[in-house]
Amino acid sequence: MAFSRNSGVSPPAGDGAPPGRSARDDGEKNPQDTTAGRPGGRTLHKGGLRQRHLTMIALGGIIGASLFVGSGSVIHTAGPAAVLSYALGGVLVIFVMRMLGEMATAKPTLGSFMEYAREALGERAGFVVGWLYWYFWVGVVAFEAVVGGKLLGGWFHAPDWVFALVLMFILTATNLLSARSFGETEFWLASIKVATIIVFLSVGALFVLGLWPGSQLSVANIGQHGFIVNGGFSILQGVVVVIFSYFGAEIVTMAAAESKHPARAVAKATNTVLWRILLFYVGSVALLLMITPWAEIPSNSSPFAAAFDRIGLPAAEQIMNVVVLTAALSVLNSGLYTASRMLFALANRGWAPSWAKDCNSRGVPWKAILLSTVVGYVAVAMNYVSPDRVFSFIMNSAGAVALFVYVIIALSQLSLRSRMTDDEKAALGLKMWLHPWLGIVTVVGIGVIIFSMSLIESTRTQLWLSLISLAVLLVAYSITQHAHRRRARK
Repeated sequence: MAFSRNSGVSPPAGDGAPPGRSARDDGEKNPQDTTAGRPGGRTLHKGGLRQRHLTMIALGGIIGASLFVGSGSVIHTAGPAAVLSYALGGVLVIFVMRMLGEMATAKPTLGSFMEYAREALGERAGFVVGWLYWYFWVGVVAFEAVVGGKLLGGWFHAPDWVFALVLMFILTATNLLSARSFGETEFWLASIKVATIIVFLSVGALFVLGLWPGSQLSVANIGQHGFIVNGGFSILQGVVVVIFSYFGAEIVTMAAAESKHPARAVAKATNTVLWRILLFYVGSVALLLMITPWAEIPSNSSPFAAAFDRIGLPAAEQIMNVVVLTAALSVLNSGLYTASRMLFALANRGWAPSWAKDCNSRGVPWKAILLSTVVGYVAVAMNYVSPDRVFSFIMNSAGAVALFVYVIIALSQLSLRSRMTDDEKAALGLKMWLHPWLGIVTVVGIGVIIFSMSLIESTRTQLWLSLISLAVLLVAYSITQHAHRRRARK
């Protein structure tokens, strides 16, 4: 998207290029480029991530432990209609990613939607969404470390917290080495997740069609005792849960800024998000319901392990535990990367400590990584010191952040597209479908989900605490701006 003066969007401060041209076009470094470090210092290393890294980040970004473990509870909430919950949530995320993809292919930047929100909705919106996103991911990092620690602690009969800290340390080290080190680690972790899903889809399809040894046609299991068995509202309850499973698809738009061809990478990832969601999530859940009648699917353990066991694959539970650990490590790894890059982008805007922009000789924002990690370490410690209070508060207060981010992405795209000239619209390499109507549908749909959280007992606390987090950041922005004005007067 050409964010030019003609589109009604102000260029970054310090951009003195003529209309229609940017400082970058003149061979100069944009003073507000979000890949820049301290003035005169080192910068992020562009080209550190290769196309295969970005492809696997895009493929694995939406596959977390919530699919392998949490899908059972969604099925027990909505019954066979859980397929509709995953489909409806998936459609909303597809729309959001398409809108984000439109902006990111036109202007790839490390701050991604933070930068688009700033330009479309104002400085306050950029500040709030950037810090909300950072806060969400440092909480996720801690949560995934705890999950991984529990799995390893159970295997080796040792304290969980030791393994949680070890996992944090190892993946912090991989992120500190280089962007390519992060990409390579994520490539192999995501490959295991993707391979597991592909094996399940292939073997599961043969099983339900009666083509697997000892199997018989079982497609009818999905509606054997009815389809919408728990009422229509249960479908919406399911959507409230599953939409958070998809969060992470947007990471590729940030990672692409450290690749050689960011616009091409974002376009490719955005174009494939449709089939990834439909195949990986909707397809997998549909197969689970065909393999096993929904009432027999476990809700407190992996339904995939139960399905593999029913199919007759040996050591199904042990294999799925390894996959769940891999998924947790993948999310932990990408969470550290994403949190540090968002903090780096915030620092470049003057919204975070300036030292967070420091990069080492390999182009890694090492101070941003360490600060994000420290918060993660504190949260992990709180899980063992005060699991029911402090740790619970940290997790719940970021519970609805994904929905806030999605709304801001959608509103940013609607605003930026409306300001564009006809020539700028024609030059877009990737466009949101049926603009602005599907964008409006997306905003309304997410609004319905947010409202539904207030009606569901299990999510009501998350919503209110997340709103408190939002209010705190709004106050923090006012304080920050006041401090900037005081410094400017001096």
